[in-house]
Amino acid sequence: MFTQVRSANRRVSPVEDNKHKVVIKAVYVVLEPQYQNSLTEAAKSINKMNGPIGIDLSGYLIEELRNDSNFEDFKEDIANADIFVASLIFIEDLAQKVVDAVSPFKDKLKASIVFPSMPEVMRLNKLGSFSMAQLGQSKSIIGDLIKKKKESDGASFQDSMLKLLNTLPSILKYLPVEKAQDARTFILSFQYWLGGTTENLKNFLLMISEKYAVSEIIKDQIEEFKIQDPETFPDLGIWHPLAPCMFESLKEYQNWENNRKDINPKDDKTPTIGLVLQRSHIVTGDDAHYVAVIQELEYRGARVLPIFCGGLDFSKPVNEFYYDSINKDQPIVDGVVSLTGFALVGGPARQDHPKAIEALKRLNRPYMVALPLVFQTTQEWEDSDLGLHPVQVALQIAIPELDGAIEPIILSGRDDATGKAHTLQDRVDVIAERAIKWSTLRVKQRKDKKLAITVFSFPPDKGNVGTAAYLNVFGSIYRVLLEMKSKGYQIDELPSNSKELMEKVINNPEAMDGSPELNIAHKMSVKEYEEFTPYSQRLEENWGKPPGNLNSDGQNLLIYGKHFGNVFIGVQPTFGYEGDPMRLLYSRSASPHHGFAAYYTYVEKIWGADAVLHFGTHGSLEFMPGKQMGMSETCYPDSLIGSLPNLYYYAANNPSEATIAKRRGYASTISYLTPPAENAGLYKGLKELSELVGSYQQLRENSRGIQIVNAIVETSKQCNLDKDVELPSKDVEELSIDQRDLFVGNVYKQLMEIESRLLPCGLHTIGEAPTAEEAVATLVNIASLEREQEGLRSLPGLLAESIGLTIEQIYDGNNKGELKFVELNEKIIKTARESIFAMVNSLKIVDGRVYLEKSLLSKLFDLLKVFGLNLPTPWLRVCRLNGFNEVNQKELNKLFDYLLFCLEQVCADKEMDSLIKALDGNYVLPGPGGDPIRNPGVLPSGKNIHALDPQSIPTTAAVAAAKSVVDKLIERQKEEQGTWPETIACVLWGTDNIKTYGESLAQILWFVGVKPKPDSVGRINKLELIPLEELGRPRIDVVVNCSGVFRDLFINQMALIDQAVKLAAEADEPLESNFVRKHSLEQAEKEGTSIREASARVFSNASGSYSSNVNLAVENSTWEEENELQEMYLSRKTYAFNADNPGEMNQKREVFESVMKTADVTFQNLDSSEISLTDVSHYFDSDPTKLIKTLRDDGKEPSSYIADTTTSNAQVRTLGETIRLDSRTKLLNPKWYEGMLKSGYEGVRELSNRLNYTLGWSATSGQVDNFVYEETNETFINDEEMRKRLMDLNPNSFRRIVGTLLEVNGRGYWETSDENIEQLKELYQEVEDKIEGVKE
Repeated sequence: MFTQVRSANRRVSPVEDNKHKVVIKAVYVVLEPQYQNSLTEAAKSINKMNGPIGIDLSGYLIEELRNDSNFEDFKEDIANADIFVASLIFIEDLAQKVVDAVSPFKDKLKASIVFPSMPEVMRLNKLGSFSMAQLGQSKSIIGDLIKKKKESDGASFQDSMLKLLNTLPSILKYLPVEKAQDARTFILSFQYWLGGTTENLKNFLLMISEKYAVSEIIKDQIEEFKIQDPETFPDLGIWHPLAPCMFESLKEYQNWENNRKDINPKDDKTPTIGLVLQRSHIVTGDDAHYVAVIQELEYRGARVLPIFCGGLDFSKPVNEFYYDSINKDQPIVDGVVSLTGFALVGGPARQDHPKAIEALKRLNRPYMVALPLVFQTTQEWEDSDLGLHPVQVALQIAIPELDGAIEPIILSGRDDATGKAHTLQDRVDVIAERAIKWSTLRVKQRKDKKLAITVFSFPPDKGNVGTAAYLNVFGSIYRVLLEMKSKGYQIDELPSNSKELMEKVINNPEAMDGSPELNIAHKMSVKEYEEFTPYSQRLEENWGKPPGNLNSDGQNLLIYGKHFGNVFIGVQPTFGYEGDPMRLLYSRSASPHHGFAAYYTYVEKIWGADAVLHFGTHGSLEFMPGKQMGMSETCYPDSLIGSLPNLYYYAANNPSEATIAKRRGYASTISYLTPPAENAGLYKGLKELSELVGSYQQLRENSRGIQIVNAIVETSKQCNLDKDVELPSKDVEELSIDQRDLFVGNVYKQLMEIESRLLPCGLHTIGEAPTAEEAVATLVNIASLEREQEGLRSLPGLLAESIGLTIEQIYDGNNKGELKFVELNEKIIKTARESIFAMVNSLKIVDGRVYLEKSLLSKLFDLLKVFGLNLPTPWLRVCRLNGFNEVNQKELNKLFDYLLFCLEQVCADKEMDSLIKALDGNYVLPGPGGDPIRNPGVLPSGKNIHALDPQSIPTTAAVAAAKSVVDKLIERQKEEQGTWPETIACVLWGTDNIKTYGESLAQILWFVGVKPKPDSVGRINKLELIPLEELGRPRIDVVVNCSGVFRDLFINQMALIDQAVKLAAEADEPLESNFVRKHSLEQAEKEGTSIREASARVFSNASGSYSSNVNLAVENSTWEEENELQEMYLSRKTYAFNADNPGEMNQKREVFESVMKTADVTFQNLDSSEISLTDVSHYFDSDPTKLIKTLRDDGKEPSSYIADTTTSNAQVRTLGETIRLDSRTKLLNPKWYEGMLKSGYEGVRELSNRLNYTLGWSATSGQVDNFVYEETNETFINDEEMRKRLMDLNPNSFRRIVGTLLEVNGRGYWETSDENIEQLKELYQEVEDKIEGVKE
């Protein structure tokens, strides 16, 4: 998929029998193809004149140098060249190739001209005495000037060069004459280059040849060529293909446009679309794709305002031309489509996102960025499963998203012979149609706008309608409808509360009593379906002729949902294959079924929605088969969404899947908060234990101490804590006081872990900000992290230092169970909570909601301050009261200022506001997704979520955090097993790496003993081996399974890991110190392949496919034996990534199995409190514990570890310990389940999911203790009152709870009494009868 075009096709040589006295050989390499054609024509035009000079021209696109034979050609061309030209070389590994190829011949070259590129490439510049060899190293006037400009305004290098063109004359007078001449030639060259026309480039080649490449005799003869000065073009302007010239003023353009006879006069309903263009495409004549977009928009009745700019700061023409010439604050466009593929400010190397967001926020219009194919030809893109080239995804999708860009649709292909862009008409149609639809939202009145709210139902069951992560879906929709009604939308027959709303959608009044059919909003005949769904025939291969048996009554396709005036609440159909074991195994190419397609056809074509709002995280449209990025018309997400603007409420903590929705489903996301976190607290026996520990602390030295320890031993057994804390092996009387302290300290530490664990309580409702009390736990956790970049200390760190210790010493003692340190740790946690509570209470609070003004008491203190009475702040008082008298006040106040700012962000509610704005066709502010505790920049919610620049991770902080976790893990494994682990099987998740800035990625590099290094512009794409003596242990082999989402977002990072493994495999080191090399050599010998091929260690799904489907099989109970689940994993997750050919993922199951056989450890990360192992099905879906046991020759089960970095005291626990902690703090914790049940119907569903995911862990790892199921049965089934509550709130989900318990017992994961099983069977029948409506 990386471009395989041979550059030889592009070569221009003088004709035979020419009259040239000398032939100059010129070689160029460029990032973007638009210069190819102009340079080719320029060389041909010189040769055609048949004068004294002929040109022999060879050209390369930077991406072509990846291909070995192209690179060999390039080196050979350079060896014979007279002139070398390069521009915009910003891709690290390829920049290095250019430097390696050109450096040896730099002195031999007569001229080397490099326009803005990475510093190491710029140093290749040589024109007579002018050079940039010192760039970035020592004093050079020009180099310094460029550097200053670069730092000062963050705009791109190219802009600094443009400024340089203007300021140059004044600098040149300080240079010696000939140096000034050569510097002037360089600047002149840049003017020719920016001019870009064939004529300009012809004069450029002649000027360089004349000055540097030919003898004096020929110089005289060149006179006849008449080298012209560069033709220059406006820096900013408006360009239209039909206009006679470029316009530099808006007035002139409008006058010209108003006089056009070929378009209809403008009225209120005519949208105006602003287009952003690159000047280089216009001047080089490579503008066919621009012309096509302009024609298509005008043909569809829109007006266009196409602006351009010479540099790469497009905010300048936006500010200059998109506002009314009289009323400067009034935008005159209804939407903006950038056709450059670049960030709004700054090109491929450096961007200035704040400046871009400022300009777009002021303009306040939807901002689409379409992209031309740059690094592949049309054919290569069409044939590729991957779709868009990974380098282009990083530069032209990920980076514009940081500006708030939406809809990354490909606009043009590339001709491999000329390099010219050509129109992809079907893509241009999509761009034009979608741009006009977004603009229509601005032009249309609210009362006329129609919105289709789409809810999800997964797994397919009536108890699951309205599934979304952490969201009270119907409660939220009800609030949204009330808000829309108050804002002038036409909403009819709105029920009086959210429960009634839900029942209207879920129950069909015409259905048989109790039957599970949802409300039918529309019956679509097959004829209507086929007429409006042009791609319906493609679905027949998988699903047969319509209507099929999903979402159909045998004759018609059924659309489920309910209309409320101009709002339709519809239920998105499911994948359709979740109940079929064979399809689960091979569903890679399963298209959507007819019912799924019919739903979107209905919404867009039949009901005529103006926009769709997908409600909550997440549906399945964006996970349908198709290319990974850069959709074509045959990709299902593109076909399904059609021309509908797609708004999507998405959980703020899930930026990775939100990004898939944006790139594959063209969504504009609006983030919502996860429910406020609270501490898990203690209950039942655990509470009793805590009281016993408290008594022991007071009475440890007298005779009661021994009795209390005995009671602690007994209660620990009842609470099943004996699995986590080693009980004394001899009588308590025989223990010394230190041994008793250590035992009690370990119990205490366990209780503290449970008590202080954060858990999201209940479900979030859109438009409801958290209360002051709810915000405290979040703030405590924000305060617990050191924030070096912001210069902020952590609260626990400050408290520890005030008593002469470091927080690390306290954590270390606490982790070892030393009673003194466990007590201290608890005291610090308690003080942190109380001091933050004091801060929140010093503010005005009404009905529990925080208002950011001071309370009366605080105002009184302020008044006393005026009279010189300086009372300590409320938080300082708390610290002193608890014995931390010496705490550093300056640092403490700085931290609390920050916490106040965070509180303001937590309580600001923008979720509803952003939706209303988006529906009005306004710009939704972009913001990072992730964990609000690690990165409060995620707040306030209501933002258009983006991920991060993929080349910015792992950060230095992430590398440090990773090292500490890896060292703990290796140490623990060595302690328990007595040997170093040889291979560790790891899982990489997209969201985790975004939240932690690449911690888990850095862990894998550290296992292998490799460290990441930034390149000269600060991007992470280099590695170096850490010497064994520095590492102090063997290099550990890894098998990395990347989630499908990680594969889509971080292909560059997959390449980093692959390169790291290959570096280690090829290092000449003793095998006992390098397990990577040891296993690769064994594999290479066995397979008869090279060591590089045998070191494939990075695996994922095939392109465009997600998950192992083990989760679907478990959720739908469509499996008999565990080996079926393992087969699903092996058939779907064994596609290998290879950095030597990153465009393809090929199945390499044998290599995968052979490395997995050597795995002694499996390892996953938990990085934020709201998503834990039993919260989602992804974690067990990727767990290979039992699979490794099956594959290993000795049948030994690997150790399974989970790194928990959710608090500042990072822990490495076994999988069993983590599942127990999770079950105790959530499923079995009254605080958690009562919080859930407050949301009624949705809460019961959350309970049933949690139990089902626990069953998933039993199936894939066997690490769930019997007591977890026993206590679940005790809590939810044996308690009659609880049973009745669940049955009334959501009978369908309650049936699933009962069914799951029966399944767990039937599969042998839970041993219990016969009475319990009998009771469950009777209950199941009872619920069935209730659901089916059987009357007693």
